[in-house]
Amino acid sequence: MTVSSATRTALFIDGANLYATAKALGFDIDYKRLLKEFQCHGTLVRAFYYTAVIEDQEFSSVRPLLDWLDYNGFTVVTKPTKEFIDANGHRKVKGNMDIELTVNAMELADHVDQIVLFSGDGDFRSLVEAVQRRGVRVTVVSTISSQPPMIADELRRQADVFTDLTELQPKLGRDPSQRSAPREANQHTTHYVQRRTSSGGGNVPAETRS
Repeated sequence: MTVSSATRTALFIDGANLYATAKALGFDIDYKRLLKEFQCHGTLVRAFYYTAVIEDQEFSSVRPLLDWLDYNGFTVVTKPTKEFIDANGHRKVKGNMDIELTVNAMELADHVDQIVLFSGDGDFRSLVEAVQRRGVRVTVVSTISSQPPMIADELRRQADVFTDLTELQPKLGRDPSQRSAPREANQHTTHYVQRRTSSGGGNVPAETRS
């Protein structure tokens, strides 16, 4: 991913979607390395990370990661999940961050040259088109290397540049020896299905969702 030193860039990370994509490819994201990668190329204006959280749990498995991101250069945007009963009487958990991400991207569009969207969600196609009309170049990061592909075809077609996450694994992948243990309980799997498809230099907590 080549970026001019004068380019102003903003990152928009759909947390649940990126986690599922990396998991499908068999590796974890090292968010410390991710931030440094984009800080080294141009001006990183903002790095947003979006995820829904289950607030009534005594311990949220994603909280250590969110705290680390908050203290280390990311803007973390969260909201509580909502529970509902579907037509078959099954309890479902819903947590959709599309609106929050879209609003922030539109607000920032006049202040950046490039947006990098870490998501394969086809719902973002209209957002990509809208910021492109304002002269913003959009790179979408997801994958077509999984079966099925994690990126919606319409989003891939709309992007100025599509980067397969496999190409970034050597730069963004987490060293397996640094993975947190024991592995914490899952809290976001149902949320993702509903959508379809101490600061400083310490180790970055893994976003552990089995």
